[in-house]
Amino acid sequence: MNGKESLITRLSWLKNPFKRATIDAAKTFKGQTGIEIGGPSKPFDLRSFFPVYLYAGEIDGVNFSNTTVWEGEIKEGNSYQYTADRPKGYQYIDEAAALATVPDSHYDFLLSCHSLEHVANPIQALKRWNAVLKPGGRLCLILPDKRHTFDHNRSYTTFEHLLQDYQNRVTEQDSTHFDEVIRLHDLTKDREQTEAALIERTQNNYINRCVHHHVFSFELIEQLLNYCGFNVDMTREFAPFHLFTLATKTN
Repeated sequence: MNGKESLITRLSWLKNPFKRATIDAAKTFKGQTGIEIGGPSKPFDLRSFFPVYLYAGEIDGVNFSNTTVWEGEIKEGNSYQYTADRPKGYQYIDEAAALATVPDSHYDFLLSCHSLEHVANPIQALKRWNAVLKPGGRLCLILPDKRHTFDHNRSYTTFEHLLQDYQNRVTEQDSTHFDEVIRLHDLTKDREQTEAALIERTQNNYINRCVHHHVFSFELIEQLLNYCGFNVDMTREFAPFHLFTLATKTN
């Protein structure tokens, strides 16, 4: 971190008491090697509530395709530019729930911001994320707070449902929730979409991965993480719609 970045972060810490615990937590990642699922993500950058990009030694990235709605065209290799003025990490093209090309026990931490809701089988994903972490590795998980998004009409997913999905080996081609997504989606909070476009986007989810398969609460997040070998260290709510969780790998 250069002097200007250090000053900006210090001022953010002083001016925003609600950010202090998470900024302090981000500092503990100094010099560590991590991997991010579905990034880059603004909540991890300068001036945000968890500026881990500024402290980490190196971060690699994973996306499911060479073309995504969020990142545009990307390619595998040393091309993951997660923030300005930092060396590029390695960009994997791989499924979040498989990470077939990512080595086990390799990373100090894993970042996931608004990506797990797009995964059809979250337990499978979290167990795989656990596997690529070193013993004692940490997971930073940010999920949407449905109360402030277009999902607010939907019910929270239950742990039992996700466990059944895991036991049934649900894949990314799963369409179980498509009818619910279309019927309960609040278009007033998703103004770029018309109903016709929403239907088309949802039906083509295997290509675009825009569907929120499940709806998460902090209670569900903790149940999931405990089941998948993590202990929750910190939870916080941040505007406009972030549920932030920091956890440590226990087994």
